[in-house]
Amino acid sequence: MDNLKISLQYLLPKHLVSRLIGKLAAAKLGWFSHFLINRFIKAYNINMQEAKYEQAKDYASFNEFFTRPLKDGIRPLATDENIIAHPVDGCISQLGPIVDGQLVQAKNHNYTLQSLLGGDSHDALPFIGGDFATIYLAPKDYHRIHMPIAGTLRQMIYIPGDLFSVNPLTAANVPDLFARNERVVTIFDTELGPMALVLVGATIVASIETVWAGTVTPPAGKHIFRWSYPAHGKTAIKLEKGQEMGRFKLGSTVVLAFAADKLQFLPDQEAGTVTRMGAPFASRIAAQQPDELS
Repeated sequence: MDNLKISLQYLLPKHLVSRLIGKLAAAKLGWFSHFLINRFIKAYNINMQEAKYEQAKDYASFNEFFTRPLKDGIRPLATDENIIAHPVDGCISQLGPIVDGQLVQAKNHNYTLQSLLGGDSHDALPFIGGDFATIYLAPKDYHRIHMPIAGTLRQMIYIPGDLFSVNPLTAANVPDLFARNERVVTIFDTELGPMALVLVGATIVASIETVWAGTVTPPAGKHIFRWSYPAHGKTAIKLEKGQEMGRFKLGSTVVLAFAADKLQFLPDQEAGTVTRMGAPFASRIAAQQPDELS
């Protein structure tokens, strides 16, 4: 059965299906939208008491429901300046060191950081020898992405690709999954050096948005697009720790990458750990003083 599910994904016209479902999800269909939302809530046992608006009738479209805001204070932010916070609600798929420029996708499946970031070795170079984490967002999860640490946006890259599912079954069976799916790469300057935060598309993920650019995809193209942003001045885009940076319309995955010797993941963080946005994720590694190096 698992092999059949994977095989069907290769055959399915994933972009067409995703765009059609996206149009349905964006449509304001009155009672029918509310019917779909209620069915979804029951099917995935979603805790609507956490949502700012608890009733299906509060949402004009399925997309409004899926990107629903949470009540103020429901996700306390780890304010300690030495702590890196979780960017999303989800579940850790993999995390650890970036070894020889490669990230772990699943058992027996690695892929390169360079391919994930769009193929330019200059983009990947600052993260070689650093650390990465992959977090999967299930359909039931809160689908806004927040900053794990304060940062200044320096680059955004749209990379066209496939739209395989990103659930654990697919991750374990489709080679280079996160580097072959459509995705939006964002690279920030932070106090820990560069940070890459990659938003990976998936089957029926109808849209990826950022707070500074709005909808990045769709429309999709066949070419990689790059945008650069200033580090200083009135037009610089600076986001604080815990601030929203983007959102998915339907579930997907985020991949984080950090430079070498900048952080260590907390001992209780491992593959399978359930995440909550704002909760402690990692701690910064204190810079050694000259007398400590002698």
